Amino acid sequence: MASTIVLITGNYSKYNLEIPCLLISCAGANSGVGFATSKVLACTSDSFHVIIASRSEEKAQAAKSDIEAAGIKGALSTLRSDVTDENSIKEAAAHVEKQFGRLDVLVNNAASGCMDPDVRTRFQLCLATNVTGPAMVAAAFRPLLLRSHYPYSIYVSSGARTLPRNAHQTPPTHDNIRNGDAYIVSKAAINMLAVLEAKDCGRKGLKVCVASPGFVRSNLRGPSEEARSGWGKAGDPEVSGELILSIVGGQRRCRCRMSRL
Repeated sequence: MASTIVLITGNYSKYNLEIPCLLISCAGANSGVGFATSKVLACTSDSFHVIIASRSEEKAQAAKSDIEAAGIKGALSTLRSDVTDENSIKEAAAHVEKQFGRLDVLVNNAASGCMDPDVRTRFQLCLATNVTGPAMVAAAFRPLLLRSHYPYSIYVSSGARTLPRNAHQTPPTHDNIRNGDAYIVSKAAINMLAVLEAKDCGRKGLKVCVASPGFVRSNLRGPSEEARSGWGKAGDPEVSGELILSIVGGQRRCRCRMSRL
């Protein structure tokens, strides 16, 4: 029986999933940090239970089948959840509490890389999905995390979106992406959200970590091959999954610090 419960939120390629993960969750197609993390965790140990959460139960089931076909050691289940809907998040938390009674790891991975030319449109979407959503998810699942003996709250963010790095004008080579300002602002905000959670809950035993997965293949930037591949510059997302595994497995210290590839 699984001994570690991991909840992962995120958007997943082919299935456009938003996944919270218990013990370990997986979803999506063969791209994206969320799917890669879920796959790495589920294939690593039978001590992980992965909950695939999606706005569409049908898509969650499809993702579950896709991952199982690859061969896993852990357990998989599905859960309907939408990180932009507070009632949906509360219902998901209630389901997890009823079925498991606790949560060991929360991976806040949901994100939008909207680059709409309209300023209001892209900022509203990015901030709602990348900041407000994760904040609501963290608040709803925190009581369950604090029931765990070794709780982890992991935010998937970006080391390239820190204020010092951008203030000193040392962005990565792919920072010429048009209309990427809303995404950059949202990731700077998620970094601060993690700092505040660590300040408030660190003494209660909650280990808070911000993971920077790097620039990897994902539908975050759009469904076209050009966007998915980051214009030929994006790396393999499974390396990002290994990063999350190293945090959950205790190979990296996690107390509101930035873990990078």
